[in-house]
Parts: sequence; structure tokens; C-alpha cells
Amino acid sequence: MNNNDYDVLIIGAGLSGIGTACHLSEECPEKRLAILERRDCAGGTWDLFRYPGIRSDSDMLSYGYRFRPWDSPKVLADGAALRQYIQDTAQAFGIDDKIHFGLKIIGADWSTADRRWHLTALHEASGSLRTYRCKHLVCCTGYYNHDEGFLPSFAGEEDFKGLRIHPQHWPQNLDYTGKRVVVIGSGATAATLIPAMAQTAGHVTMLQRSPSYIYSLPAEDKLTAALTHLMPPRWAYALARKRNILMYRWVYVACRRWPTLMRKFLLSHVRRQVGPGVDMRHFTPAYMPWDERLCAVPGGDLFKAVRQGKASVATDRIERFTERGILLKSGQHLDADIIVTATGLKLQLLGGLTLSVDGVPYPVNEHLTYKGVLLENLPNLAWIFGYTNISWTLKVSLSARYLCRLFKFMDRHGLETVAPIDDDGNALNDGIMDSMKSGYIQRDRQILPRQGKAHPWRVLMNYSADKQMLLKDPVEDPRLTFQPLRQAQPAPRTTALL
Repeated sequence: MNNNDYDVLIIGAGLSGIGTACHLSEECPEKRLAILERRDCAGGTWDLFRYPGIRSDSDMLSYGYRFRPWDSPKVLADGAALRQYIQDTAQAFGIDDKIHFGLKIIGADWSTADRRWHLTALHEASGSLRTYRCKHLVCCTGYYNHDEGFLPSFAGEEDFKGLRIHPQHWPQNLDYTGKRVVVIGSGATAATLIPAMAQTAGHVTMLQRSPSYIYSLPAEDKLTAALTHLMPPRWAYALARKRNILMYRWVYVACRRWPTLMRKFLLSHVRRQVGPGVDMRHFTPAYMPWDERLCAVPGGDLFKAVRQGKASVATDRIERFTERGILLKSGQHLDADIIVTATGLKLQLLGGLTLSVDGVPYPVNEHLTYKGVLLENLPNLAWIFGYTNISWTLKVSLSARYLCRLFKFMDRHGLETVAPIDDDGNALNDGIMDSMKSGYIQRDRQILPRQGKAHPWRVLMNYSADKQMLLKDPVEDPRLTFQPLRQAQPAPRTTALL
């Protein structure tokens, strides 16, 4: 067998890729498995982003792996701890020696003739091309561009004499002690950066065009920590995980069902946190809760920085950059030594690789997803895409466990390929994330797969419904087309399914 010929290839060694690999190695140990990773170490997002204060925006009991519970009292983990957690998990499950680092996947082509995926990878350090072949391809690349974030143009930006930074490309060892900092943005990145920088900066200003919903979480889970002294820790963490999953799901459902009531609740929470001296218009969004993702801050650190005068908020539009800062439409000038453009992400699917079938390009944005895991008309490819309304990893785990069920089903019945086929015209014009109004999603929504009218083509972002669909419903489904193992010569090349 060719050394680069595998049963399963996973693209991406981040939280999703390592988690999926652990499930497959435990439940399908007979499969020859490898992970192809562009970076030089495992960690994905948590290795890429290194800006001050970088942390999870979901609680770690539900964001961590089900099979390896997070065992720290910290509710939100910092980037370094998350990176270590991912790498330790890979080592504990024997996955670390299955990772091929430094490889940018350029293209993946399904060959009907030999029923295999053929991958072309660029080894970026040497500039050499490498080829891989596999029966099943699993993409765990997230949904944004790791090369560059979204950076709008600003009038006069070339006039600014200070330092301008995008959080996705944070300079190592940057000293901002005593500096005047303006952070452009109001999302999770800005809410994370500002309290971290405010500890030593001269002053930090959050400059936002419009506010986001921000809420405070306890910095530590003291109840679960106490329960570990009264029962086996694994019981305590399992109970806490179930509690958090139910709680955050309830909050999301409540926000969609009773948006006005939940808006009042969230804003009253902010009012208590910032105190009477802060103008609430800076924390009062124009949209309803969960039209965009909520931002969590541990221990109210952002509110505390504002309350103490170490940070402030300006809600306005930018007229232009100047030599020493930013002039706003209102005429106010924000002096700055450093401007941080926390202006968002660029969406990118499959890590930017080109998908094709027998050399014919496969346009992902023209197709549906089956159970949010398989791609319509595409043989033997899985797309691992987590939740955006609760912890991402919950859907990753369900998807990986479904793949294990699917692979076992195919092995039991002597099946070699699987492809979902929509014969009922379920495709809508909407993308799978159109219900989210976040700027980075709306800017690039056209690249996303299509939303479907009904099960199993509709992406629900619903943990309980997905749990039933992926783990309990029968694998066999008339919407799945299988091909049996060939006993003789390879079948002739056929027309691509598109």
C-alpha cells in the first residue's frame, strides 16, 4: 500500500479535527487514518490567534470534549490553555503521530474510476507538492479564512503615524504599556481584547458603529468545583455539562421566542454591571438577541474596565484616520498610539481547497447538506460544522459519532461509497447561516451551502433534534445512495454526480 493511501483523511488538526480523529480511532480502529494540517502544530484557531486575552466564548464544560471533560474551574479558557488541551488530547489518544504538518490542501478530486479521493497538498516550507489518496475525506477546517481577516478601507488610513493591527496577525511581544489604544469593533474579539489591554495600557477605547449584546459569566464554576469533593469528579463534570447544555439551549430558545422580554433582561444585567455613570446607548443594540451571537465576558471584566475608567466606549462612525488617531462623524477625535481593527473575519469553506468530481468543479454553495454532515451528490465526503448558537463542539461530537455509525454500517454490509441525493427539490435560496445577521456572515453568505426545506436537508442548530437524527435514527435512508464493494476490475469512469 502507498504510504499516502488511507481509509480516512481528516483535514485540520484543530478542535474539530482532533475530536473527530479521537472518535474514529476509538470506534473504528481498523481504519487507516491521518490528519493533514497546514500549521506546524495542532490547535487550529487556538494556535492562530495570539492577541491579548484570547479565550473561548463558550463555557468549557460544553465546549470541551465529551470523552475528555474539561477539569478546570475556569468557565472560559484562555487560548494557550485551549491549545494545550487539544494537543494533550491528541497525545492521550495516540493521534499526535498521525498528523502531517505544514500542508496546505490545494485540491481534492473524487475519482469515480477508483472510488477514491485524490488530494494535492503544498508543503509550504519546501514548496513541494505531495499527493494523498483516501476512501473517505473529512473536512474539519472551520469556516473562516486563516490567511486574512476582514479589513475595510478607511479614509486617511495612510496618514496615521501610529501602529495599526488586525487581531488575526498580532505582533509578538508588543508592548502597549501606557499607550492610548482604540479598538474598532464591538464583537467577541473586541470584548476580549479591551479588558486584557486595559490592565497596562494608558487607556483603551472601544469604537463601535453599533453595540452588541454582552453578558457576564462567572469566571469560575464554584458549584461544580464543590461537587467534585462530594462525588467522583467525572460525575460532577457530567452533571455540569448537561446543566450547561440545557441552560444555554434554553437561553437561545427564549431569545427567539420572547425577544422583547429577553432583551429587557439582558440590558438590565448590563445596567447593573456598568453602573449608573455609563450611557446605556453604548450597550443597547438595535437588533434582537441572537440575531447575532451574544458576547460573553468572564467576571464582567469588560464592564469592570469601563466602570473603573480604564476603558471607554464611543458609538459613532469614522470620518477619517488622522496622523494621531481617528476623527469621528460627530467631530470628536480619538487620540491613539495603536489602532486595533477588530473588524471581523472572512468566511472560507474547506480551508480554501477546490473540490471536484472527475475533474469537474463541485460548487459547494449550490448544494445541500445531509444532516449537516454530508454534502449532496458528493461521494464519501463529510463536512464537520459545529453550532453557532451554543458550543461548536457539541455538533462536532454528534457528527463524528454519526460518521462512526455510518462507517460501521457500510463495513457490515460490504458497501464502498455513499452519497446523499435530493430527489424532492428541497433546496432554498437561503444559506445555512442566513438566520444570523452578523456582518461577517452576511458579507460572504453566498459561499455557504444551501438551506433545505425539511429534514434531513435543513440545518436546525438544535442539539436535541440533531442528537436524535444523528445518533438514534437508522443510518439506512432512501436518500442515501450506496455502492457495494467491487469484487473484480474497477468500474469504468462515469459521469460526475453534480
